[in-house]
Amino acid sequence: MGEAAMKSSNSLRAFARELRNNSTDAERHLWRYLRNSQLEGAKFRRQQPIEAYIVDFVSFDKRIVVELDGGQHAENPEYDGQRDACLRRNGFEVLRFWNNEVFENIEGVLEVIRQLCLEGASPTPQPPPARGGGV
Repeated sequence: MGEAAMKSSNSLRAFARELRNNSTDAERHLWRYLRNSQLEGAKFRRQQPIEAYIVDFVSFDKRIVVELDGGQHAENPEYDGQRDACLRRNGFEVLRFWNNEVFENIEGVLEVIRQLCLEGASPTPQPPPARGGGV
């Protein structure tokens, strides 16, 4: 990793730490339900850098990113689209919720996240064994 990339990476991590220390009310509210692997055993982290972006919540093992959107996201949908495309290229499923959904319908928000956790947990069906030639 070059010096510029390391400096950029270090500043991104520092900014993520600052965001964790200054969470929004909606982030703090959702975090109460995601922390300590409470939701289907999925370990979530908050404010984590992935490439050039910092995501609100991520489960690396389930490959799920949860983003909470306030009013500022309605102003720049192109940026969110580019960000989501980058995250998907990295193998993540991206869930977006409005802040008011977290306060007004936390059960519904958690159910959407729970279902995606369960989908990721189910093993891929294996094809039946090949016929013939067996011992």
